[in-house]
Amino acid sequence: MTLLKFVEIVAIDSGFNFKINIMKNLKSNSKTTVTILFFFFLCITTSIFAQNAKMIEMKGTDQLRFSVENIEATSGQKITVKLGNDSKFQASAMSHNFVLLKKSTDVEAFDKASTQHPENDYIAPELEDQIIAYTGMAGGGGTVEVTFNAPTKPGKYTYICTFPGHFSAGMKGVLTVK
Repeated sequence: MTLLKFVEIVAIDSGFNFKINIMKNLKSNSKTTVTILFFFFLCITTSIFAQNAKMIEMKGTDQLRFSVENIEATSGQKITVKLGNDSKFQASAMSHNFVLLKKSTDVEAFDKASTQHPENDYIAPELEDQIIAYTGMAGGGGTVEVTFNAPTKPGKYTYICTFPGHFSAGMKGVLTVK
């Protein structure tokens, strides 16, 4: 016995809507039925994981602080950090970036070396292997962002601003991976 089946899958993924329409002549208990069910569950699973993506919006302040100093994530979670700077100072006097470092990094040594490299957005090229993710510099009124996957190993990971004097004044935060 042949049946005409119509399956419509609607998924919402980070604000994008998409539909998958499948129309097939199916035989009961056929391989096609199994294939359609597989793709259906794949779409649902993908949608669920996409909904776990995290958007962090923060500001770098003239008081040399991140407006968000603690971020929590799950192992491997997709994270987007959007860093704004609403300072009225010129970029050469007050810019901010977001630099997430590996757990093994000597944060003070990293910051000290990075302040010597304005041509590279205050990131020491020889230490880039110690970075998980980073943005460029955001001058007054600017916004920068970076998207990355959280580390897979649970623990606490430090993020800093490498503009000269900012880290030593306390511009830092912690990403906790559970």
